[in-house]
Amino acid sequence: MINRENIVYVFIDASNLWEAQKAKGRFFDYGKLKNFIKNKFKTSTTEVFYYSAYPADGTRDYSLEGRHKFFTFLKKGLSFTVRKKKLKRISIITPEGESIEEKGNMDVEMTIDILHNIKKYDTVVLFSGDSDFLALVTYLRVRGKKVYIFSSKNNVSEELRTGGDGYFDVLCDINEDIWGRELKYRPK
Repeated sequence: MINRENIVYVFIDASNLWEAQKAKGRFFDYGKLKNFIKNKFKTSTTEVFYYSAYPADGTRDYSLEGRHKFFTFLKKGLSFTVRKKKLKRISIITPEGESIEEKGNMDVEMTIDILHNIKKYDTVVLFSGDSDFLALVTYLRVRGKKVYIFSSKNNVSEELRTGGDGYFDVLCDINEDIWGRELKYRPK
């Protein structure tokens, strides 16, 4: 019998983590977070995928350069696979008038990557709280994969929290320091 190492693939929904960061008042230190995952799951092979939608140029009154530098740091500095796309701008008409709604769901992209890489990993760590992932979690577990959900209590569905092999609340269950600098808001 071949004893192979536990290979862990991590899939991070940035919007889900953003809610936890706002609640904590600090940014994640993604290098520390990657090391936490390696230590927690006792693996030397950890692949991390990061998914984020971002505003299109010209839609904000501030520079988006910092966001793009952050994506480059994740990719080149931490060897993450970064999947990003511009927020989709949808014009909606309400009784109050016309407005723009922005959407940037990355669930399909995450699912494609999880299924595309299924033969490469033993364990999936999913940073999301979306109940839509329950069918995917069930699919993976039936195929012998371990699936762990990381989210926060105010941002995870009950179905997803209980549907995997384990759940970790990033605000309460992680005692190691995975936090970076303090979160500061732009002046209005």
